[in-house]
Amino acid sequence: MTDTTLLPGILFQPGTSDAEIEAAAVRAARKRNQTVYFWRYFILVVFLGGWELLASTKLIDEFFFSKPSAIVFRLYEWITEGTSEGPLWFHLWVTMEESLLGFFTGAFGGIVAGIALGRNRMLSDIFSVYIKVINSVPRVVLAPIFIMLFGLGLTSKVALSFVMVFFVVFSNAFQGVREADRNLLANAQILGAKDWQLTRAVIIPSAMSWIFASLHVSFGFAIVGAIVGEFVGARYGIGLLINVAKGSFDAAGMYAAIVIIMVVALAAEYSMTLIENRLAKWRPAPLQDTQ
Repeated sequence: MTDTTLLPGILFQPGTSDAEIEAAAVRAARKRNQTVYFWRYFILVVFLGGWELLASTKLIDEFFFSKPSAIVFRLYEWITEGTSEGPLWFHLWVTMEESLLGFFTGAFGGIVAGIALGRNRMLSDIFSVYIKVINSVPRVVLAPIFIMLFGLGLTSKVALSFVMVFFVVFSNAFQGVREADRNLLANAQILGAKDWQLTRAVIIPSAMSWIFASLHVSFGFAIVGAIVGEFVGARYGIGLLINVAKGSFDAAGMYAAIVIIMVVALAAEYSMTLIENRLAKWRPAPLQDTQ
């Protein structure tokens, strides 16, 4: 009798019970998680510690690169005392409002347009050239146009966030519809499914992975749209704080604002993952999760 491998790197003797195999799997998963977290924190500590050391020893210019301790102090100052332009939380709320409105409207429009054009070849042939032309325009250059059209308020930032999100989601939704399993479609049609039933029961579930893949990155683009709009012209927002810090050569302020954006984007990514896992329980586990 030879040893049997049921888990990567683990050999079991013939006759090993299921309980022992499950216990070994739990220990292997726990060890792997500990290793992952160790290296994550180790890399972070080395990066921040090296940055602090290089700035403190003048090997890099603190005027341009600041240092982690100064960034933390600036964040603490903003949180406890506010900024020179008003409370930090109000600026954060303004940017989040712009980003969320642009994200939800852009994602909804992209999903609807992607599914509609993906299902209708005639509409796709008619509008594809216009979509390609508009998509070829760098979205950030639209910021001055939107500021001119809608002013310095909320609408111009939402419009820019919308166009940043729309084309990303549209492209993935459109491709996801086109990549739907033809055998499933044929079987559903044989069973008498109508066009709307095909779209609801087969097409949309098939495209969900494509759509969620775009949503994971498109919220970051929504924030980019809001920030760029605030760069061009705004009275409030995180982009305004970066602009003011740049004008006063406050490197710590610029990096502090970037850290805030990073935290918000990571929180949105985590929330999106939870929603995706809840709505797509039917999907098989990714390949790396089964190994």
